[in-house]
Amino acid sequence: MFLTIFGAGIGMAISSAVLLTAAPAPAQTSGGSAGMSFFITSVGSGKGADFGGLEGADRHCRQLAQAVGAGNRDWKAYLSTQAADGLPAVNARDRIGAGPWQNAKGQVIARSVEDLHATNGLTKQTGLTEAGETVKGRGDTPNTHDILTGSQPDGTTFAGAEDRTCGNWTRGGTEGAAMVGHHDRMGLGDDPSAKSWNSSHLTRGGCSQDALKGTGGAGLLYCFAAD
Repeated sequence: MFLTIFGAGIGMAISSAVLLTAAPAPAQTSGGSAGMSFFITSVGSGKGADFGGLEGADRHCRQLAQAVGAGNRDWKAYLSTQAADGLPAVNARDRIGAGPWQNAKGQVIARSVEDLHATNGLTKQTGLTEAGETVKGRGDTPNTHDILTGSQPDGTTFAGAEDRTCGNWTRGGTEGAAMVGHHDRMGLGDDPSAKSWNSSHLTRGGCSQDALKGTGGAGLLYCFAAD
């Protein structure tokens, strides 16, 4: 009888240990692709600033997000367009949702559109790709800190006929130019434009991949989850 009780006690202890061992880990609440709502594209279109327009740029964001398991969000490229061919202008700030946004490691970039265009948390250390990797900036080889935006500091488009969006993101040759920002907040000087994440300077020599490389770019985009 003693052996029976003793054996039963061991069995219960082993069962309890197994249950404890098999208990699921707490769900991850931040960080990783599941919680990511902002990233810088790891690659460009390969055709300079030509993405086939806003739709193509959004698709580029979505495809990169899908590759890391985050394709279930409404991804939008942070790009403005200018009024042309009877179509109205589009402001980058109006197409990215309300926030908040965090990178692949759960670090908050901005809590709202207003925060994003005021004092946000974007730096070289937080401006990560969809895979959670840093993007080369000033001082690195090659420097790819120029991020295409076509936008003014407040996230709105430019008025007038001068091309600042590479033909609304359809040009990849020697014509046109686009406004870019510096994701690492570094430039040739200490003036505000050099440190601007979204409105630092125009590209030079056109909109081709080589032209973008010439000023420190690779045709990369900011992508935000708008849902």
